[in-house]
Amino acid sequence: MRLILLGAPGVGKGTQAQFITEAYGIPQISTGDMLRQAIAAETPLGLEVKGVMDRGELVTDEIIVNLVKERLAQPDCEKGFLFDGFPRTIPQAEAVEKAGIALDHVVEIQADEAEIIRRLSGRRVHPGSGRTYHTVYQPPQQEGIDDETGEALVQRDDDQEETVRERLRVYQEQTAPLVSFYQNVAATTSVRYSAVDGTGSTDDIRVRIEQALERK
Repeated sequence: MRLILLGAPGVGKGTQAQFITEAYGIPQISTGDMLRQAIAAETPLGLEVKGVMDRGELVTDEIIVNLVKERLAQPDCEKGFLFDGFPRTIPQAEAVEKAGIALDHVVEIQADEAEIIRRLSGRRVHPGSGRTYHTVYQPPQQEGIDDETGEALVQRDDDQEETVRERLRVYQEQTAPLVSFYQNVAATTSVRYSAVDGTGSTDDIRVRIEQALERK
């Protein structure tokens, strides 16, 4: 299973990616992790990336795709892979095609903007442990207080409603066009494209994704 998972921030890609990788025995490939690992290992590409970042420049799509190809050559990718947060833009998707990286399925998890804002802006975190709650869906026993320690919960900066709206704006501008791109790819190749309803419980969404992946 060679898979791309698409969807706006807050639709639950991280949770669903974990289910998929466990079910299919494939690694979740994050470009952020790859960059850090390549730098730490001091591979030729890693040294190139370090030089770019040290100069305060953006890592080019060409370097990212070369890192991806290097990662896919590792033994744990024999059964496939799941791309996490990649590709983010049309040029990156085109570079993946040009590099001959084969795909089986693109799954888009869909949820409307109001639902995403409600999910993310209602999230509260216990800083010491990372335990998360939600003001509506999973509230603590006492409002604003961690169940186990009695300490105050906080709202992370990137969960503030204004920040969430900006993240969604950036997604719509940069990444949402990938939906049309991969719908067109699916219309002319063997790659399959599926849109999955991202509302309801995590188990509901997981079942929908499993059905989409198994559908012939």
